Amino acid sequence: MLLTSLETRSTVYVGGKGGVGKTTVSSGIAHALAARGRRVLVASTDPAHSLGHLWRVSVGDSPVLLAQPQGGELHGVELDPQATLERHLAAVRATMDRMLPERMHKAAREHLDLAAQAPGSHESAMLERIASVTELTGTEFDTVVFDTAPTGHTLRLLSLPERLTGWTERLLANRDKSERYQAAMSSLVTGRHRDEPESELRQMLHRRRQRFAAMHTDITDGSAGFVAVTVAERLPLAEHAELVAELDVLGIDLAGIVVNRRAPSESGALLKARNALEEAALADQPPAAPGTPLVSLPLMAEDLTGAEQIARIGSMLTG
Repeated sequence: MLLTSLETRSTVYVGGKGGVGKTTVSSGIAHALAARGRRVLVASTDPAHSLGHLWRVSVGDSPVLLAQPQGGELHGVELDPQATLERHLAAVRATMDRMLPERMHKAAREHLDLAAQAPGSHESAMLERIASVTELTGTEFDTVVFDTAPTGHTLRLLSLPERLTGWTERLLANRDKSERYQAAMSSLVTGRHRDEPESELRQMLHRRRQRFAAMHTDITDGSAGFVAVTVAERLPLAEHAELVAELDVLGIDLAGIVVNRRAPSESGALLKARNALEEAALADQPPAAPGTPLVSLPLMAEDLTGAEQIARIGSMLTG
């Protein structure tokens, strides 16, 4: 059962092709886990946030309470990479102002302004924010459910922690060489050697390395699980197959699959024909390997927004 597969996870990533219902499914999963007495945070990483619209409440970059089902708690947050980037650059700017002579402040700030516009800056900021939210598990929340951006963007984000850990390691190594050189020059000039305390820059790099290393460990050691959402159509199923293959390459556990918006087989000629097409697509390209929990959600006529409808989705995922 899908929920049984997710109960032991500290983090759950819900992903798939755009438009297949990831936000609805991630909210349903989060509600079902909260209904089992857990403290759950559902976090949207998609730049085109729809979490607040789904719940019919205002959701921003800080967690807000969405529901309290059966003794549990469910909070929601829409991660804002721009706010994260601005906070990070403000911290770097303050550090550089302390480290550099005043005559260099203007040039340093111009450099940071350019860095804020560099390709990949928002992606890096989003990863930093995801890593910081992941750290909330075990303290503020039992489980964090990430409602992710469409497939390609999500896969790139999940591959970055390992790469950025190595990149930060190299920065630290270069910093070691620089500090050893400065210490040697100081001993030549002053005739004595004095150990300098770790610089603020070094401390910042250490924190970043530890954060990305912890996130990489989380997504590859079974603490995290990925729920792939698709619909029973040939093109989404083809992209779904590529997603599943890439998750295996990255070492991320596929915890379950949801086939969303299945047409009923006995509700008129149109929907019956639609159901036959879906069955043929699923037979041609099965969405799950044997043993992988799989849930099919029906096509529903109602507007699936608001706490009551999300709870209904959660109950379907539980059964």
